[in-house]
Amino acid sequence: MHCDLLLKPRWIVPIEPAGVVLEGHVLAVHDGRIAALVPAAEAAHWTATQCLELPAHVLLPGLVNAHTHAAMNLMRGLADDLPLMRWLGDHIWPTESHWVSTEFVRDGTRAACAEMLRGGTTTFADMYFFPETVAEVAAEMGMRACVGLIVIDLPTAYGRGPDEYFDKGLATHDRYRGHPLVRTAFAPHAPYTVADGPLQRIRTLADELDVPVLMHVHETAHEVEQARAGHGQRPLSRLDALGLLNDALAAVHMTQLLPEEIERVASRGVHVVHCPESNLKLASGFCPLAALHAAGASLALGTDGAASNNDLDMFGEMRTAALLAKGVAGDAAAMPAAEVLRMATLGGARALQLDEQIGSLEVGKAADLIAVDLAPVETQPVFDPVSQLVYSAGRQQVTDVWVAGRRRLQAGELVEVDMAAILANTRAWGERIARRREEAR
Repeated sequence: MHCDLLLKPRWIVPIEPAGVVLEGHVLAVHDGRIAALVPAAEAAHWTATQCLELPAHVLLPGLVNAHTHAAMNLMRGLADDLPLMRWLGDHIWPTESHWVSTEFVRDGTRAACAEMLRGGTTTFADMYFFPETVAEVAAEMGMRACVGLIVIDLPTAYGRGPDEYFDKGLATHDRYRGHPLVRTAFAPHAPYTVADGPLQRIRTLADELDVPVLMHVHETAHEVEQARAGHGQRPLSRLDALGLLNDALAAVHMTQLLPEEIERVASRGVHVVHCPESNLKLASGFCPLAALHAAGASLALGTDGAASNNDLDMFGEMRTAALLAKGVAGDAAAMPAAEVLRMATLGGARALQLDEQIGSLEVGKAADLIAVDLAPVETQPVFDPVSQLVYSAGRQQVTDVWVAGRRRLQAGELVEVDMAAILANTRAWGERIARRREEAR
């Protein structure tokens, strides 16, 4: 057998089957896909264009960041230590109204992609304006993306209202239909910013086009109470009445859930995208992760945007998710490391309807792979590599990344990416935004 790439790591964590850690195995990549995963002895006579020894590394699927606002990297640290609605209303929305443009989204998304690739994230779901630009940048950076086609009742720099958002979104969907790295999803902002009519249209179109629906849902207690006052029901009940509570929905945040809502979400196949660090920073509440897991809900993990997190670090997100779940549940056994790692890989792939392509190391799937070096003192000794990944390892220990078999990170350095230009653009945006804010005071 000949392959393009033969990887020989110390450990392989395939994610599927669950709970398996392989030693003494090799993984072969050919034509961008996983060609074999076998004991090393079975590959003794194989030939490979490239063979890579990874003697102290874990090889695992690329991480899936199931919720981002990538371009908001340009607003990292803009207005910290504020509650959600003040943060949005007094700082984020005014900044966006002045600055958001194709150029802003292009430069911010490039910076976000660079940050994510360096940290082992190979796929991200985005919800932001100018999704066609996000798609262009993701393809340019060689990164996999599920690009949200934003819908909101309010006029923005991107569109005057729902009709224009739909027209632009459907054009983007048609342009990227069948693209090897980019797929689309509908992205209504939240129940409190999208009326029934557009939501009903999204329900119909999502079924026709077979795409996911990404939406902020039950993010804060204030949101839920406003919905009760305005609609006479909680947001989840309203979404249910509109036919949106199904396995196409990736409901982001979900910090305010009643026991009966947990059961309903699980039974309908709704994917819950947990963003623990953003929720903690904005004091939005605690997603009942352990209860959702016990009910059999489909779970994924996201960082949210760098303006509210303030990073796109999925290793940090895994650790926070695991620890927070134990504290909220009052149970040290809640959400063990393997389950949280599954959320960050196969769980995210399922939420984005990409699990037939990515999320686990199985023959025939795309070779979206990362290698994490556990040799540093911070992750020694190693009794359980999965526990080390979740509780001890940092994103700086990601040494190598492949997307569809294409090398994107080599020995900690991005491949075919002009980092100097990205950094210069990011700093320039920071200076422009800061100067404008100072002038407005």
